[in-house]
Amino acid sequence: MTARHHRLGAQLCAALCLVTAQAVLAAPTFVNGITLSGAAGDRFGTGANDGRLGYFSDLYYDPAAREWWGLSDRGPGGGTLSYETRVQRFTLDVDPATGAISNFKVVDTVKFRDGAAAFNGLAPSPSDKLGRSFDPEGFVVNPRTGRFLVSDEYGPSVYEFDRSGQFVRAFKTPENLVPRNAATGVPNYAGDAGNTAGKRSNRGFEGLAISPDGRYAYAMLQSPMLDEGGTGAGLFTRIVKFDTATGEAVAQYAYRLDRSGQGQGISALVAINDTTFLVLERNNRGVGVGATLATADKSVYLIDISGAEDVSGLALPASGSSLPAGFDPVAKGVKFLDLDANTLKELGFKSPEKWEGLAIGPSLLDGGYLMLAGTDNDYSVTQNPGSGEQFDVYFRFTDADPYASSIQCPLDTTTGCFFTADPTLSAVLSGEYSLLPGVLHAYRVSAADLPGYVRPVGEPAALGLVVAGLLGARWMRRRRALS
Repeated sequence: MTARHHRLGAQLCAALCLVTAQAVLAAPTFVNGITLSGAAGDRFGTGANDGRLGYFSDLYYDPAAREWWGLSDRGPGGGTLSYETRVQRFTLDVDPATGAISNFKVVDTVKFRDGAAAFNGLAPSPSDKLGRSFDPEGFVVNPRTGRFLVSDEYGPSVYEFDRSGQFVRAFKTPENLVPRNAATGVPNYAGDAGNTAGKRSNRGFEGLAISPDGRYAYAMLQSPMLDEGGTGAGLFTRIVKFDTATGEAVAQYAYRLDRSGQGQGISALVAINDTTFLVLERNNRGVGVGATLATADKSVYLIDISGAEDVSGLALPASGSSLPAGFDPVAKGVKFLDLDANTLKELGFKSPEKWEGLAIGPSLLDGGYLMLAGTDNDYSVTQNPGSGEQFDVYFRFTDADPYASSIQCPLDTTTGCFFTADPTLSAVLSGEYSLLPGVLHAYRVSAADLPGYVRPVGEPAALGLVVAGLLGARWMRRRRALS
């Protein structure tokens, strides 16, 4: 049997396994949802830049430590204002019988640092160097070491940090992903100006997953690259497989989006086992800061990479839904979960714009699992692109289009407000308006919903390192608090 026949067999198996598995799924069941105040703060300061909580560019449940983590992105400035990037450890009450969630509480905030210098959400300057500019979008804990891996949109990059937030190393980004001018090779990490190849601005590594044994990390571009139809009709984006021991990329796989346009892209990647993943795919529609309400489309798919060829050396098509002969994309099953199907009264029964976090949580009494989905509320802040001045954005969720009737106020004040739709008209903030909340949805999934699920708990020898890392990080944080 030839290598080609082996690949065809693997591809057929992957497709059939997805179809067969999904034919018997009980389907995830929505349990409940909670909204989290847009004004809630972390343990640093009180203002929008220093203390407002960033919900949820990613979510992760660490089963070894039984801890929840929620990742903030580059901050409320959209890359124009200084913000020390961070991740939050939080607690959540979970009913072990039903999976219902309640009582969200931030218990720790870890800032990302390189020595004493912070990784900052400011866009790279000069634009051809990354420096410590950082836009975190994906987060996992390596079960082998207990260290954090965080994916970034600016590079796109994958960085490793210890549990106190100290930088350890950067994984090597494949050259074909670097945002650059293909003719000169000069990169521009701050925006698309001058770039003709590589990832699009603000659409770098959005999803990040870790294999159950911690050997491999998988980082996923949000949408097609510039030279692969990223600003047009491109349908294919890339999953990059990294060896966590060396930090080197060992393969790339092509993933086909449902469609191009409407800001279509992926927001999260979750490993089920070594070859099967959940992908959260969404458009930029729904209730959000600066968003068009229109038709929201937020879906989770079960995918399998076992039959996909490595496309590291292949230019993916800028249009069309097929790869060149001899190459097959990641096998993509039918829709696993429709995130728009269950909406909350607090948002006027409308879908949030940015579902970005997805995680498999603790076991439930019936042998199933809690699955948690979360939104990024953009800190409920917008900014003047010219001056960088920031404004709180307040919504009246009972309106047909809450953003169209929204009000903007200078940060942390209720005076000097104006209507978003017509900034020349002053507005009076009333009790029927509120900041955009963060949202968490709880789903109950059976073991059959997650075929072949393996928890990322690491090898026995590595668990001691995880525990030592936990104790050391907490000791360092207590020492800082006392100093």
